Amino acid sequence: MENEQLVRLGIFLSLFAALALAETMAPRRVRKQARRERWLTNWAFTIANMLMLRLLAIALPFLAVGAAVDAEAEGWGLFNTTALPVWIEVAAAILILDFAIWLQHLITHKVPVLWRLHRVHHADVDMDVTTAIRFHPIEIGLSMLLKIGLVYLLGPAAIAVVLFEIILNGTAMFNHANVRLPLWLDGVVRQVLVTPDMHRVHHSVHRHEHDSNYGFALSIWDRLFGTYISQPNAGHDAMTVGLDWQDDRPSRIGWSMSLPFTRK
Repeated sequence: MENEQLVRLGIFLSLFAALALAETMAPRRVRKQARRERWLTNWAFTIANMLMLRLLAIALPFLAVGAAVDAEAEGWGLFNTTALPVWIEVAAAILILDFAIWLQHLITHKVPVLWRLHRVHHADVDMDVTTAIRFHPIEIGLSMLLKIGLVYLLGPAAIAVVLFEIILNGTAMFNHANVRLPLWLDGVVRQVLVTPDMHRVHHSVHRHEHDSNYGFALSIWDRLFGTYISQPNAGHDAMTVGLDWQDDRPSRIGWSMSLPFTRK
């Protein structure tokens, strides 16, 4: 799609800047570490992940959006065998893809080799908008392969994939942001979308809490499948975010990048 990547980049940077400003003006929690080193590390992951996707783009004919265009041209996938109105197809595709990401997220917590990759994300000892972009490149590569496969199975319109990617990135930054929402607003929003308070439970140091609230965009899946926890036991101010490494190691790019390959 023409200018698709530029549009997505513009929306991403705009949302990031808005949420970073909101964190400064209305923080939910006091930071344990200064922004500088953490942010450099988390942005370094983003650069590494962009390089990973570039490599995949060289190795594979298409990434997710290109796969949707290809599936439509070849008549492959569920939606290319039906004659649904475009708006129904787009809504259904976004819903199915969001459930797939929820399920993928749950699996990364249950399969040890995948958890070794995903714990890079959870090792961050503070939680803010940059935590949303802190993922190991191998996990990003595997996630993209999953999305490509799903797109070929579903055959959604390319615009549905673009909208889903924008929604996923935007809601992930929102629910990782260290932003204080009024309790009444949080209660309303979390009926549909994952809020920062809801997702913060998922970043608790305690296993029974970080094995909950897997949603990135919609909150309905955790409610439907019994993985929803409303609040952390210790409360949001007193809870510990991260994993076993409660020092400055998770803010170092070399240590964080090698974390999946360490014994512990």
